[in-house]
Amino acid sequence: MSRSVRPEASSSGYARRSATRPGDFRSPDTVAPALPPAATFGELDLPDAVQRTLADRGVSEPFPIQAATLPNSLAGRDVLGRGRTGSGKTLAFGLALLVRTAGQRADSRRPLALILVPTRELAQQVTDELAPYAQSVKVRLATVVGGLSMGRQTAALREGAEVVVATPGRLTDLVERRACRLDRVDITVLDEADQMADMGFMPQVTALLDQVRPDGQRMLFSATLDRNIDHLVQNYLHDPVVHSVDPAAGAVTTMEHHVLQVHGADRYATATEIAARDGRVLMFLDTKHAVDQFTRHLRGSGVRAAALHGGKSQPQRNRTLAQFKDGQVTVLVATNVAARGIHVDDLDLVVNVDPPADHKDYLHRGGRTARAGESGSVVTLVTPNQRRDMARLLSDAGIRAQVTQVRSGEAELSRITGARTPSGVPVDGAAPLPAQRQRGGAPFRGLGARPGRGGRGAAEARQLAEARKAARVRRGA
Repeated sequence: MSRSVRPEASSSGYARRSATRPGDFRSPDTVAPALPPAATFGELDLPDAVQRTLADRGVSEPFPIQAATLPNSLAGRDVLGRGRTGSGKTLAFGLALLVRTAGQRADSRRPLALILVPTRELAQQVTDELAPYAQSVKVRLATVVGGLSMGRQTAALREGAEVVVATPGRLTDLVERRACRLDRVDITVLDEADQMADMGFMPQVTALLDQVRPDGQRMLFSATLDRNIDHLVQNYLHDPVVHSVDPAAGAVTTMEHHVLQVHGADRYATATEIAARDGRVLMFLDTKHAVDQFTRHLRGSGVRAAALHGGKSQPQRNRTLAQFKDGQVTVLVATNVAARGIHVDDLDLVVNVDPPADHKDYLHRGGRTARAGESGSVVTLVTPNQRRDMARLLSDAGIRAQVTQVRSGEAELSRITGARTPSGVPVDGAAPLPAQRQRGGAPFRGLGARPGRGGRGAAEARQLAEARKAARVRRGA
């Protein structure tokens, strides 16, 4: 595990220290020594069908988390693995689970292996990534999440599935309805267990773990390990092999971090110009209402944007993600629902229009870019009254960010983000904006008004009032 280090001084005040500090997590004692890491997939005891699928998909060398954990997980050891988001954790646990399940047949409603994840998006991503390998060894997968038809999920379980990928809430519902029994589950994976704890799922998770075979294999993988999952490790993992193959998630060398200091009245004009850049961008705001309102504004400005949040149905969320991945949508505006479980190739920019609440949210939002060795940038817009909180957050995350004061329309903003002026031609019948909003005038009511973290101060309120007065004068009011 990483050890805490003395914070390094920074002229900007944005200090850096380890994201894992004393007391955050107690690493369990391991009795049996770990097997050495594998340099290639060929060194592992993988079936020929899996090796061919790896080759067909262009997976030639194991990532560090895979190289370190697969020899042990294939041997049936319990594993506790930390690797930054995008580092290949899904195949690290998935290949072992599929290979060790292959050749067995599940009875109706009684799966043999279980993967628990915190969100629907992550469940779908895990299913999509493992599906080709599961097909190669004739293992049936079923995905069990909220927001989709429970009847179809019940039918899939009734027909028999060796592996179930599930969110805790929906799986608990199906177990209580006797549509699923876990007494034959021999391999259990907890992916992103820290987020399940943060989201309040821990009572459901432990209740489900109490139903699987007590002598089965358990694997816990996460981008961060902290005290929230001590209970899981101490009570449900037996003599685990511990692998922490990455430094703090914020220390990804291919990722740049920028803090852009903006004035409140200019914040959303700045964000709009960033959204109009050439290339895809993922933008985070705090609330569903703010996401919807900003998305409407972007579409009215000529930016192909779409909204993603918990108020959307699962089919809507799936369709929006598909459009973002294939380029029909260039800007995805989202709440934290998109902070984990979303993988988009060649996504090189993440923007925190509203700064995240804590360092873990920052790391996971930023983890949507610079995945699998690619490069990317994380940009956070910060108003004067947010600077101190942001400095503390980045210090907790182990990040040293480049701090720049910018305004909309400036060359420096374009240099850092690729920002440009939007076309102003509404997208697909979106309502055109009033002239002052097209020119980046008044900010939008309801956006960025989180009390204590970016709410408008007196100066911002005066700026807003002045902008509205000027708009009325221009309209001849």
